[in-house]
Amino acid sequence: MACKRIFSILRRASWAAVCLGLAGSAAVPALRAQEKPAKPEPDVLIFSDGERLIGHLVRSSGKSITFHSDMAGDVTVDWSKIQELHTSKPYAVIRKNVQFHKGENPEQIPQGTLSATDKNIEVTPGPGHPPQIVPVDDSAYVIDEAAFQKAIGRNPSILRGWKGAISAGASLVEATQNSSTFTGSAAFVRAIPTEDWLDPRNRTTVDFSASYGKVTQPNTPVVKTAIYHADAERDEYFTSRVFAFGQLAYDHNFSQGLNLQQAYGGGVGWTILKSSNETLDLKGSLSYVNQQFAAPAQSLNLIGATVAERYARTFPHKVLLNEQLSVTPALNNAKAYSAAGSVGLTLPVYKRFSLATGIIDTFLNDPPPGFRKNSFQFTTGLTYTLP
Repeated sequence: MACKRIFSILRRASWAAVCLGLAGSAAVPALRAQEKPAKPEPDVLIFSDGERLIGHLVRSSGKSITFHSDMAGDVTVDWSKIQELHTSKPYAVIRKNVQFHKGENPEQIPQGTLSATDKNIEVTPGPGHPPQIVPVDDSAYVIDEAAFQKAIGRNPSILRGWKGAISAGASLVEATQNSSTFTGSAAFVRAIPTEDWLDPRNRTTVDFSASYGKVTQPNTPVVKTAIYHADAERDEYFTSRVFAFGQLAYDHNFSQGLNLQQAYGGGVGWTILKSSNETLDLKGSLSYVNQQFAAPAQSLNLIGATVAERYARTFPHKVLLNEQLSVTPALNNAKAYSAAGSVGLTLPVYKRFSLATGIIDTFLNDPPPGFRKNSFQFTTGLTYTLP
């Protein structure tokens, strides 16, 4: 009897535990639903003609703003065409000529919800704080407050912040003459900070390019072309436009009898043009150059003074133009001067894939006998842009 009574009690207890567990399981989603934060109210944009868009403000840059609507997508419009703008989320309004690397206190940047017209932006920080008025003409950027705070306090690791592209092309011919040509390049850049509304602190670039070709024919010596280039540069900014840099470069050019050229140097650069779609840098540097030719007697150790420029422009439909030119006279050998130039055009094709075409020209004034001074390349291929 005692055993039966104990068994009955245990059975009832187990059923009670199951019921409590089911009840708890059913209650969890309800509790989670209650804890889920309410969806923020949408922002409202009213055009000068009275048309209204509902969505959220993405950002403002200069004289225009970008507004996202579920129905219309991203819309960019000038401030002059806006009658009113009201936001429910807080934003940071960055005035022109604000430079954080010169000690600007982020707390002095107006932050809060916005109520704006084409003339003024009224920033309301919150209860107990008076609103601040920023003229539209005095505003450089309007940024989501959470993104602003994250960017100000962030110091990304060396593995983060890289952007770049990888290109490859090939040509094959099978006939009386068999020929093959392979070209490839990789370019990477890391600019800190990554946000365009913050003044630059440093920039790191790494580039590599290669061109290899071979022509064979029965009873005829093989004709080969092999050109390789690799370089890296580190820029440290004094101001938003002036920077110091250190650089290194390695070159091999079978067509000019150059087994290996090593260059190490540094100098000062100046960003002459800087906008959302266009940059132009002018640089001057001193470098040590070691040239090792196929004829060992021709090898040289040089001190070079380099003047260089680098230009980039983004055209409509994300068509990208890159151009650079450098001239390096040798201070200790008047005959051993060199120059290099390149122009590249990238046309988007599908998502991250683009068609790339370019021209690379290198000049050595003192190659070994039997080699031309000039080496010209025309390349085309498919490019993949890294996320």
